[in-house]
Amino acid sequence: MDVINAIILGIIQGLTEFLPVSSSGHIELGKAILGVELKEDLLFTVVVHFATALSTIVIFRKDILELLKGIFQFQWNDDFKFALKIIISMIPAALVGVLFEDQLEALFKGNILLVGCMLIVTAILLYLADKAKNTKKDVSYKNAIVIGIAQAIAMLPGISRSGATISTSVLLGNDKTKAARFSFLMVVPLIFGKIGKDIFSGELSLESSQIIPLSAGFIAAFVAGLFACTWMINLVKKSKLSYFSIYCLIVGLIAIGYVGYQTYF
Repeated sequence: MDVINAIILGIIQGLTEFLPVSSSGHIELGKAILGVELKEDLLFTVVVHFATALSTIVIFRKDILELLKGIFQFQWNDDFKFALKIIISMIPAALVGVLFEDQLEALFKGNILLVGCMLIVTAILLYLADKAKNTKKDVSYKNAIVIGIAQAIAMLPGISRSGATISTSVLLGNDKTKAARFSFLMVVPLIFGKIGKDIFSGELSLESSQIIPLSAGFIAAFVAGLFACTWMINLVKKSKLSYFSIYCLIVGLIAIGYVGYQTYF
């Protein structure tokens, strides 16, 4: 993979990890449009996911420090309760990732039709969430389980993780800003867990020719992630998710149309 394609895919990952349009779906669409076959697919995925996780840590550094402080104080305070909810929300996705890893990986093989259909599902979720009334309600333990299930379902290519989790949280009656904060924080431990698993699997290999493209992809994903994370919080607060609903619907229909054209023409 050359540097230009690495930068383009890095930007796509950085933006779509936080914007509710499905990072996995857009990466698959991006690879199809660019005609990129990633021999170092797993390594590139690890690198750009680490970049977006790092951008989340930078944006929420104060929140994360408060959570860690609350955990290690071992006191039943608000920070400890919030951290416990984050842990609860991780369980469904962790179980699905471990039990169905091979089946999930099989779906990430240029399955553009699935991506298109799931983008339409994302569009419906975003539209419903955008119409929901804002409240001051905090995420409850029961909510954390349901949001966690939404995150597990969002492991399918084309369903936006942030879109699914934020929409689910808002539809459960939670404050929109708190829903976005919870959504972004709940994925960080999972990303680092997945990165650690991939590193210790022994399947990663780095060649000298890959260093520059991977570095370019990392920087692009990190910078785009910083921008997208900040922007997304403001958009959720201002109830602007309908724009992304329309976007996902259009891209989903285009993806389905593209598959139909390739099949019959």
